[in-house]
Amino acid sequence: MLKIVVDTNVLVSALIQRGYPYLIVDAVFADSAIEVCLSDALFAEYVDVLNRERFAKFANFIANAQLLLTDLEARAVKYHPINQLHIINDKSDNKLLELAEISKAHYLITGNTNDFTMHYFQGTEIVTPKAFWELYLEK
Repeated sequence: MLKIVVDTNVLVSALIQRGYPYLIVDAVFADSAIEVCLSDALFAEYVDVLNRERFAKFANFIANAQLLLTDLEARAVKYHPINQLHIINDKSDNKLLELAEISKAHYLITGNTNDFTMHYFQGTEIVTPKAFWELYLEK
């Protein structure tokens, strides 16, 4: 089973445009051979960000976000990180590393290459949506 952690920016991008994040959400999330890893803190961030009024300007964003959140809550495997990390400068992004650590995720998918400057964290490969999509197609 391939385990992934998905940064919030990937979900936002998937709901706005038809690029790599969209392909990941559309195909990969439906793949039963992939486990989407989730924590309470990350899900709370998903809910907060995907319900922001500024995204309502995009056609069907809020409705599609609600469907995505419902699907994620039902499909994802929930983990409860124990260690509180202080590695990323943007403190809120440390929750992704905490989740990757406890879940032993294979990949952390993020479009945030400014804060995630390392390529690996404790066995988890940190990749962009494009890089993950290319890896996914190879398998």
